[in-house]
Amino acid sequence: MGETTSVTTLSGDASFGAYVARPTGTAKAAVVVIQEIFGVNEGIRRKCDALAASGYLAFAPDLFWRMEPGIELDPDVPDQLQQAFGLFGKFDQDEGIKDIEATIKTARAVLGPDGKVGCVGYCLGGRLAFMAACRTDGDAFVGYYGVGIDGLLGEQHAIGKPVLLHIPTADHFVGPDVQKAMHDGLADNRHATLHDYDGLDHGFAAQMGQRRDEAGAQLADSRTAAFFAEHL
Repeated sequence: MGETTSVTTLSGDASFGAYVARPTGTAKAAVVVIQEIFGVNEGIRRKCDALAASGYLAFAPDLFWRMEPGIELDPDVPDQLQQAFGLFGKFDQDEGIKDIEATIKTARAVLGPDGKVGCVGYCLGGRLAFMAACRTDGDAFVGYYGVGIDGLLGEQHAIGKPVLLHIPTADHFVGPDVQKAMHDGLADNRHATLHDYDGLDHGFAAQMGQRRDEAGAQLADSRTAAFFAEHL
């Protein structure tokens, strides 16, 4: 079980909540878990708990705190799904990246100056993980079914650390043309690795709920674990 902690914004004039799960003993590194459009819900907290069980210090910042602090939504409930889409439409992604950077800074303060911090995100968080690779000083970045990454490819020159992207080929939010643009656009980027998951849809690696595909989730998560083991 984790707890809620406070993270100070980069500007230092406000703070926001983050779920934190701590490993037994000394953490080998930290991972910032970047939420979907559903807030820091039980599924995201379970992601943190699993990382802590593997020896990582895990933070999940509440990126919707400026709109609906502490919001938790269930993607399997239609009304809550629509509410989540509404929040996504109002979310300031540039401010969100700053909050992720502030969380990275907070994690490093716990680990010490030589501590490494990775990021892993899902859906909106997958997009933000890619943006964080371009805009923050994290050490490794993983994005699951990130949306709209094709529109961010112009920033990839700023990527200096390893990036891993999980792409389900039947993603109804990220169509074949976008998937091709991602593969083509990142083909020459030595920092980027992309894995396709044939026939799987958006949300296949959700920790719980109807979207999860057990075999696909286990495969993707095993690749993420190996990636973090190598780079963190």
